[in-house]
Amino acid sequence: MKLREQMPELYGATTWLNGRVEKEDLIGQKPTLIHFWSISCRVCKDEMPYLNNFRNQYKDRLNIIAVHMPRSEEDRNLQQIKKVAAQHGMTQSIFVDDNLKLTEAFSNQFVPAYYVFDKEGRLRHFQTDRSGMNMLKKRINRLLNEMWR
Repeated sequence: MKLREQMPELYGATTWLNGRVEKEDLIGQKPTLIHFWSISCRVCKDEMPYLNNFRNQYKDRLNIIAVHMPRSEEDRNLQQIKKVAAQHGMTQSIFVDDNLKLTEAFSNQFVPAYYVFDKEGRLRHFQTDRSGMNMLKKRINRLLNEMWR
């Protein structure tokens, strides 16, 4: 995806965990963070506490959606996905993308990957590496501050 591109529709999930979300639910009120992760990704698991902190800190001001992107056949085990999500306190909605439909819509190739959209649903920030949790927080705060100007 390119900056300022519109958020893709959230279609193609093989299942939703913690509640289904539609694109219309995310547009208009507040920014959205969509993060791609996988149960076989150690870095993804290491970053879950940061994401949970974002979820708790910004709960009324930021939508957060997780997308589970399998990297191998073993990553398609729904019971294992549920187990890892529970172990890491993931209470946000999780789009399970076994058929890689949303992954393709985002042209995403990485886990973890973070997409930050403004309240109108335009992509404002993208990053993939673990070194950037502070950068991710800065970008989210910048969007939140823009809303109140």
